[in-house]
Amino acid sequence: MPSNPPTPTAKSVSQIKAALLHPATTSHFIVNVQLPTKLTKYFAENSISVNSINLDRLNLMCCEATLPGSNLATLEVTNDFHGVTERHAYRRVYDDRIDLTFYVDAEHYLPIRIFETWMKYIAQESSDTSQPERGNITSKSSNYFYRFQYPDSYTTQGLSITKFERSGMGGSGSGGRQSGILSYEFIRSYPISITSMPISYDSSSLLKCTVSMTYIRYVLNKGIDPPLADNNNMQLSPLEQASWNSAPDYLVNPQFGIQGQNSGPVFNDFLNGDTQKDGRAIGNPALDQFRSRDQVGRDQGIFA
Repeated sequence: MPSNPPTPTAKSVSQIKAALLHPATTSHFIVNVQLPTKLTKYFAENSISVNSINLDRLNLMCCEATLPGSNLATLEVTNDFHGVTERHAYRRVYDDRIDLTFYVDAEHYLPIRIFETWMKYIAQESSDTSQPERGNITSKSSNYFYRFQYPDSYTTQGLSITKFERSGMGGSGSGGRQSGILSYEFIRSYPISITSMPISYDSSSLLKCTVSMTYIRYVLNKGIDPPLADNNNMQLSPLEQASWNSAPDYLVNPQFGIQGQNSGPVFNDFLNGDTQKDGRAIGNPALDQFRSRDQVGRDQGIFA
């Protein structure tokens, strides 16, 4: 039986603010790129060290990434019921690639060299040494031809994107709130293209390398949701605390809990970093509402 549609219900200010004041941001993520083990020797032949230090640097250089998407392929059915068109899902279709953008270091041009060499290995190119199996030619020869590697040798299982928040990897954030973790793992991935990077004599800017990685599917790993926050006892950041001041009947103070109407006039002086009550600074008794601090917190004395 179909359920009845929900009826509009009144929400308190605390419920709305608790639900909307902790959104996820786009600037906190980490990308983990693991190179195929069979490429280790090939990278060494091309003067590229793939030790853990360089891999960590490569992962930290990733400044832009894309969370993947997918859709369901459907089959249209029109003959089962008269006048009814149904669509039955039969396959999940994943995006064919994700784009990763890396800052390029001035010492080794590490992202460019790693992904160029990776693609070079896939095509079995050799620009320095001749290849006897191809008639002692190199990739610089006019009669050079391609002979590609088998996918098992150049795909990797170690590409992942982890989304987290400023509070840390599942740690406690502002106001005692905890953040979850969202992790995507890509199966059998490898670089399929490197975007051209324009350079010019105009004003300098950071050089970035954008690499498109293809894969056969991704797996959204099971995460651990943080426990539900207690809206009556939560600690708020100054920005969140300021928004609570619009509530007419109460004020949540990060140091003194809930202040009711009967406890006297209470307001927050966020410029000076003190909680004021009845003209006195509760947060710092040495300061009252007639004194002030500069931007680094030093007492500036009584107003003239």
